[in-house]
Amino acid sequence: MFNAKVKAEILKGIIDVTSPLVNEVKLNIKSDGVSLRAVDPAHVAMIDLSLSNEAFEEYNASDMEMGIDMDKFSSIMRLATSGSTVSLEFDEKANRLIITIGNLVRKMALIDTAGMPDPKMPSLDLPGKVVLKSSEILQGVRASEAVSDHLSLMMSKDTFELFAEGDTDTVNLTLPKDILVDLSANGKYKSLFSIDYFSNMIKPVKGDDPITIYLGNDNPTRVEFDIADTKGHVTYLLAPRIESE
Repeated sequence: MFNAKVKAEILKGIIDVTSPLVNEVKLNIKSDGVSLRAVDPAHVAMIDLSLSNEAFEEYNASDMEMGIDMDKFSSIMRLATSGSTVSLEFDEKANRLIITIGNLVRKMALIDTAGMPDPKMPSLDLPGKVVLKSSEILQGVRASEAVSDHLSLMMSKDTFELFAEGDTDTVNLTLPKDILVDLSANGKYKSLFSIDYFSNMIKPVKGDDPITIYLGNDNPTRVEFDIADTKGHVTYLLAPRIESE
């Protein structure tokens, strides 16, 4: 059993953070909220998302799984205007999700979840942590996209840096500790990442909202932020690119 009402922006937010990585997701629905965990087809990145039942205007659910085609769901949600409320209802007999937007009713077939994996979230002890405004790092990421397909993230006790180097051009963003929300690093840490993946993780976060980034040396990075007015949370893991000697 599942039926709920929720603001369209919250559903669009879930699409924004999930669809760049995966086309199909398994929603784990429980009485206290909705969650999903998925790995991209290249096994480079992972997303873990949770949304409390408090994010919904109405929420009634029993434990169940729901397989969603994100491309199809995204095309439906484009029909919803800003500020509108969307009703969701699971049709068990037909295995469909009934989506009501105003006077429009759209019935979407669900994916069989039997063959969909349940990835485990690896436990990473990453020694560096920075909390900063999304807008501060997004400027550096956008500049880097024009010169390279990868970027370095670096952290020390005093600064957080982003560096990208192409054939002819470079980009360097240096953020001192005094303008960061928080910085915790006992040493110097550096890892290299794909710009495409990292950019997709950063872009859904609104300008002044905080992002937390955990970093080590040639380790994966963990990127975390809240969604749905702090009633939801997103964690990404991104594998590093190892520089050849």
